Amino acid sequence: MRLLPVVLVMVAVAYYVYTPLPDSIEQPWKVMLLDTGFRTGMHLSSLKTWLGFGHHMEYIKFMVEFSDDTLLRVLGSDSGRWPGVKVSDITFAGIPVRVYEPPAGGEGHLRRGVMFIHGGGWTLGSAKMAAYDMNCRMMSDELNAVVVSVEYRLYPEAHFPVPYLDCLAAAKHFLSREVLTRYAIDPERLAVSGDSAGGNLAAAVAQEISADDTVSVKFSVQALIYPALQALDFKTPSCMQNEYVPILYRSFLVQFWLQYLAGDISLYSQCMANNHSSLQHSKITPELRARLDWTVLLPPKFKKNYKRVIVEKGSQGAAKEVPGLLDVRASPLLAGPEVLAKCPRAYILTCEYDVLRDDGLMYARRLQDAGVKVTSDHFEDGFHGCFNLIAWPFEFDVGKRALRAYLDWLKNNL
Repeated sequence: MRLLPVVLVMVAVAYYVYTPLPDSIEQPWKVMLLDTGFRTGMHLSSLKTWLGFGHHMEYIKFMVEFSDDTLLRVLGSDSGRWPGVKVSDITFAGIPVRVYEPPAGGEGHLRRGVMFIHGGGWTLGSAKMAAYDMNCRMMSDELNAVVVSVEYRLYPEAHFPVPYLDCLAAAKHFLSREVLTRYAIDPERLAVSGDSAGGNLAAAVAQEISADDTVSVKFSVQALIYPALQALDFKTPSCMQNEYVPILYRSFLVQFWLQYLAGDISLYSQCMANNHSSLQHSKITPELRARLDWTVLLPPKFKKNYKRVIVEKGSQGAAKEVPGLLDVRASPLLAGPEVLAKCPRAYILTCEYDVLRDDGLMYARRLQDAGVKVTSDHFEDGFHGCFNLIAWPFEFDVGKRALRAYLDWLKNNL
């Protein structure tokens, strides 16, 4: 009988850790452990807020930073792996950035230039995080590129459009003749890139820069890694198929969007049901809905047997309570064809087991329809976040393949 409490605790822990995963995801227990850590942080942060000890996201940020610092202590600095890469923490137009300069020499005097924008739901993440820092060092070294990683402001201190405006300001400074000359960057070989929420910001910045006649130097390419591109339909096939697949659950996706758009959190259940984009909202015109109509934009294999959910009567005043809901700077997928036609060539990476899969696939189709050359790279065994999971202890083969495909495309197209 004395063992019963121990057994019950072990069963409870196993139940909490275990998450059913698709068969093709490698090392499922490693994914479960990674997910358990993130879910635990989310749950504890909510409890902390409920008890009146500050904002819940502050605790999540602390947990992420603590875990990252611990990982850096275990692994040591990555500077030894790319000793020729010079790293500087400076500001571009008042925005903190981390600049990576490749070793001297290389393939000619002028180098490639890449602006990278990290993900994290507009809430978490940093250019200084181990995974992003390692990827940018590698990118700078392999591509002979000056890489600028942007430290835009995050929630809860900042909401849309502040992160977008931070990235846009940094981008315009990056594209200035002064900066290009200082770092010996080829003005014909410039990329803007990002993952997840960073992919959202990269796409929005690419659209704005392409359409701005006052900017003389433009980005040559955009490289988007499982980008979040719209907040009107949270019942796409990928959202429903991967609703409970780590690391980005559909519930987390809705929460991150509401936080970013400064929406009333009471709209959470309405957004989960798509009531926030019901037919009674006159500002969401048929033309606008067509720009994210996955029944037309997705290849048949991704539609499966899912039905499009457009609610006839939903929540009242959602557009007013979420003021950025229809702003193309927040949802690049809503941009008109005349805007997309001016965009640079694109690389869009998507993962099968990711709620954001269909956002990327729809954007690729819309860009192609507008006459933009697009390379779509889909990983059948990929899941959200895998792009950054290439080092011990959370090392995945699919992450290494995704990063390698991304680097190879930039090497061949930039």
